[in-house]
Amino acid sequence: MSVALGTTRPLPVRTTLVGDPGDLLASLPRTAPYAWIRNGEGLVGWGEAARVTVPPGPGRFAWARQWLATVLGEAQVHDDVRSPGSGAVAFGSFTFDEDARGSVLVVPRAVLARRDGHAWLTTIGETPLETFTPVRDPGRISYGDGSLTAPEWERVVARAARRIREGELEKVVLARDLVATAERPIDVRLLLSRLVARYPECYTFSVAGLVGATPELLIRRTGQEIESLVLAGTTPRGSGPADDIARGAALFASQKDRHEHECAIDSVRQTLAPLCSALTTPDEPELLVLPNVQHLASHVTGRLADGASVLDVVAAMHPTAAVGGTPTATAIQVIRELEGMDRAGYAGPVGWIDANGDGEWGIALRSGLVQGRRARLFAGGGIMGDSDPAAELAEAQAKFRVMQYALEG
Repeated sequence: MSVALGTTRPLPVRTTLVGDPGDLLASLPRTAPYAWIRNGEGLVGWGEAARVTVPPGPGRFAWARQWLATVLGEAQVHDDVRSPGSGAVAFGSFTFDEDARGSVLVVPRAVLARRDGHAWLTTIGETPLETFTPVRDPGRISYGDGSLTAPEWERVVARAARRIREGELEKVVLARDLVATAERPIDVRLLLSRLVARYPECYTFSVAGLVGATPELLIRRTGQEIESLVLAGTTPRGSGPADDIARGAALFASQKDRHEHECAIDSVRQTLAPLCSALTTPDEPELLVLPNVQHLASHVTGRLADGASVLDVVAAMHPTAAVGGTPTATAIQVIRELEGMDRAGYAGPVGWIDANGDGEWGIALRSGLVQGRRARLFAGGGIMGDSDPAAELAEAQAKFRVMQYALEG
């Protein structure tokens, strides 16, 4: 059920300040890179001091927290930095569906980090030198259907929209997959470097083969302060500045997209309120413009009422209406009935947590699961009663382009 490496005795952890490392990704060896980067800051890691596969089920986040408390709480730590992300850090990826297998937590042997003008290196034990090989292009990429063809997925969208109109639920988020096959093994470092360069405002991540650049921050915890960025409501970028402005205005005025966004905000508000002594949500969303799409976005901030760790907040929030639907339980059941695939880590929580319970977790959107020469790409969108299947397919295809760019350059 689980595997833990290097946890038979306390982990010896040392964090020291270092000079500016420049490109964080340049330090990564080829094997098993871990990453969480936005605007050039964040953390990268390599090696494994401890690793566990989290058992599926409704108690998986509590189980994960207990495992982390044992592994990180007993560590022998010398920390010259004492900042969120210093000391021992675990990277994690949880499957979207609580009943699916594949959730994982990893404590790397080495973590290099940079934030707010400071950089530091954390090592666990005698970290062996890794072999740094040149980054290699995967060559020609071919694509094939995933679990459903495009016409089959459009029919699934139509069925979901009909069930919404009949009053079974308000909204459901449906995803689809696309299989990419390369000439040569896919080097995750190349994907990360392209995503970081093209989508600097997103959170570029790599955990256990799941790679992507998500615009959606599920939760950030710094002490008792928390922050979340809620995205719901999407339109593709236009053909030029004037078309971009027109599309953004139409998105802002869209009754369907505004209702979808309000469902997402209500879900976050109801989830966080019991955990917080203070919570602030905006009256109106703003427009988040990315290279491939535009989103309706809202920043939510709060202060935790007790000692909840970031993983406790993740447990309370996932799945949000932005990636599941409304009401949540009904939407999840509809996804299981109609979607026709295992999402794995797509739309699940991905991020990092330190021994103090601080951390950043996003929703694994705009992502792919990489194994050898093969990558399984994911994309999806919120379905409402008046959703047009062809338009939803076009939106998903626009979201695929993030990972297609990472593969092809």
